[in-house]
Amino acid sequence: MAKRASSSTQGFFQELPYVPPLYTFPPKSQASDRLVADHKVASDDPVLPRLLDIYIPSAEHSPHQSIHDLSRLALSPNILADAVDAERNQPTLKSFSTFGQENRDNPLQTSHGWKALKKVGQQVGVVAVSYEDDALAYNRRVHQFGLGHVWVCTATMTGCPMSMTDGAAKLLAAHLGDADGDQPGFQCMVQETYRRLVSREPAEAWTAGQWMTERTGGSDVSGTETMARRLTEKELAADTAAGRHLDANNLPLGPWLIDGFKWFSSATDSDVALMLARTEKGIGLFLAPLRRARRTTLTSMEESTQSQMNGIRIHRLKEKIGTKSLPTAELELKNVRAWLIGQEGKGVKEISTILNLTRLHTAASSVGSWARGLQICRAYSRARQVRGGLLQDNPQHLHWMANNVVNYVAAAHFSFFGVAMLGALEQDWHHVIEPTHSARLIPNDKGSLSIILRLLTPVIKAQVSVSTVHALREHMECLGGVGYCENNEDGGVFNISRVFRDILVNPIWEGTVSVMAEDVVRVLCDDRLGDGRVLQNIFAPWVRQVQANYQSLFVAESAAVESLLKEVIAIEGQLEQQELLFRGRDLLWYFEAITCGILLLFDASIDQDDVATAIAQRWIKSKTSPHVAIQDVNLAWRSESALDRNIFLGKSSHGSAGDYSKL
Repeated sequence: MAKRASSSTQGFFQELPYVPPLYTFPPKSQASDRLVADHKVASDDPVLPRLLDIYIPSAEHSPHQSIHDLSRLALSPNILADAVDAERNQPTLKSFSTFGQENRDNPLQTSHGWKALKKVGQQVGVVAVSYEDDALAYNRRVHQFGLGHVWVCTATMTGCPMSMTDGAAKLLAAHLGDADGDQPGFQCMVQETYRRLVSREPAEAWTAGQWMTERTGGSDVSGTETMARRLTEKELAADTAAGRHLDANNLPLGPWLIDGFKWFSSATDSDVALMLARTEKGIGLFLAPLRRARRTTLTSMEESTQSQMNGIRIHRLKEKIGTKSLPTAELELKNVRAWLIGQEGKGVKEISTILNLTRLHTAASSVGSWARGLQICRAYSRARQVRGGLLQDNPQHLHWMANNVVNYVAAAHFSFFGVAMLGALEQDWHHVIEPTHSARLIPNDKGSLSIILRLLTPVIKAQVSVSTVHALREHMECLGGVGYCENNEDGGVFNISRVFRDILVNPIWEGTVSVMAEDVVRVLCDDRLGDGRVLQNIFAPWVRQVQANYQSLFVAESAAVESLLKEVIAIEGQLEQQELLFRGRDLLWYFEAITCGILLLFDASIDQDDVATAIAQRWIKSKTSPHVAIQDVNLAWRSESALDRNIFLGKSSHGSAGDYSKL
């Protein structure tokens, strides 16, 4: 029988791959030991349950359940439709009215999908869970970032204003008890702003922007050209008499006036913004509402209160390679009323609270994007027919993807370790760390813990962000031509191109890799930290203490990590600060290799799982210097390929694609 030519309705059609939820939590009625085992196998991403097992007490079910629920909501058709809408209907700027007047009321327009996704994020608590006091029995930060892990890709770029909202909330939390001082109404404003930033109710919840970047400085805020001056009592009285003293929510406006130009400002549709501005005493940090009240007279007896921009003029929206759903703008600030946060001239120190947190958010969003890419690759590999067989049965493909997974697991452990350390500092160690496996991982001494977090945060941000870019490029290749296309059909869940474009900003945002490297050197050379010897007195003892947990199980691997540690100690001890700066990226590599090595070995030692063990061994082998002796973990290729399958597809990968639909 002669073959018929294909057409638009006849011929081979690719089966639509099934993408299961990223995280699955078993029913609570199961026995605890069985629960943990099923918990790890049932999830499409087995790494997240292992992380939660390390950092969350086994008796605490609510964090697991909320992450389970959100992982399903993230794949629901209605929510995916909002994500597609936010991507397709990008922000627009309407600067002028029909007759050429400046539009000071509502110049920025965002899509329905963008607004809807922000509301969902607020409702599920992607910010709020870290500030809710009823969750004292477990690490709130791990819970929060677990939610973000399964939500970030569907959320498009609403995670950006959410991360800055988190940073603003953490900053203001430290000032809730501050007196008004010479800023009448300050305490009321801080408390109400904080309440709204951490609210789950969309009708009253706020988001925050963070505006630092200027044309001269970039990440170097010392070049700030935005100026702030204190209004005189006469000027304040005049504004009050004219009805120009309240913001759009009838809160008092601050007594400072800000003028300048911010060159790259995200979250332009937020409710409040934190910004740096120069005063007579140096650079200060200021909080300003984006909108202020405007009173208009309807009749001689009536008044209507409307609102307009608080001295903020949006010049233009940025044309970017990615993050297109996110309104990023150039802003002219003219007579912006604002509040000084903290001491005048101490703004850089104040905003560092936000930077350290948003850098963790940057790394975590990268890992979440990496997880979505692997989620798609697994689904595609299970369904794609190649030369009469499934792609999931191709040994070369499995080996390639397994190596991608090894790097992903290391990045996930690295990011969540930073998150868990932050939570340990914010909460009581004995309540949230001692009942978990992480008690053998996270130091009880707050001084040492804060220094380790300070040292590793820029490393995590830099290395994880860059690794994710390379990983998502491989995910695009995994799908071939499909991966290169903007696939917004089927809810856009297969649109790896969009995820790839969006994560390209992460190695740049909140400081480039070079800035992170300089930050690490700054910590190493700070005489105030660890008696000026952070590496020898703080980091190295911590590494060796963790290694003691599993040294007898992984003798060769522990020796390899110790060799890397000795190498970086020698490098740091022999070089002057200027050469350390020159070799800053090498230092990033060492700290990543060592820390991820001990985290992966620690994880594998908990249950001696064969996949976790193989991942730890492969990571360390890939990072070990040529002269370091380590046992050869290469197996016969068929045995190694079987491990590749389990690493990439999971231990339940030997069934058909239909088995996954039951999840």
